[in-house]
Amino acid sequence: MKLKMSDNSLFAILLRSRWWISMAIMAVIALLSVALLPEPYVGFGVMGGFPFLVIGILAARKQWHAPSAAHVANMLTQAGAMSWRDFSALIAQTFTRQGYTVTRLDSPAADFLLVKGGRVMLVSCKRWKAANHGVDALRDLLAAKAAREAQQCSYISLSPVSETASRFAAAQGVALVSGDTLGRFLLEKPQA
Repeated sequence: MKLKMSDNSLFAILLRSRWWISMAIMAVIALLSVALLPEPYVGFGVMGGFPFLVIGILAARKQWHAPSAAHVANMLTQAGAMSWRDFSALIAQTFTRQGYTVTRLDSPAADFLLVKGGRVMLVSCKRWKAANHGVDALRDLLAAKAAREAQQCSYISLSPVSETASRFAAAQGVALVSGDTLGRFLLEKPQA
């Protein structure tokens, strides 16, 4: 069973932040321990900063391999200029690099059926350029998910969905991939 860290926990926030923030917290804990604790307890105080060292190292490793903001913006600009044929080919290629078996669907609700490790996922991305993304497209995707007995579904768009659609997606377990998240996804290297 895989445990998921809360998105609002201190460590989750630090993993998304710049690596040096965790290192600075560790340094402050160490300095305060040296300055405020009696000598026999300084080592224990300094060890209190160890989790921040680990988080800083993990964040640095993740950020080292992540594409730059300029690369992400460039990829989004390129995706916005693509035809459906080119964009769908890029999406299929990206999922294939990630180890999925990709099957194109001729369905108004879902564009791809993905299989990896026995798990089935549906992806809808045909409206990637639309200015407004509401609940209707997500409902259609969920109906297709149920009909195909898929475990997951994902909705891909350049611009974010409406606030109502975002709440609906969160409640129904639809993964939303848009904006910078989409740019980073399209630039991802194959998983080892």
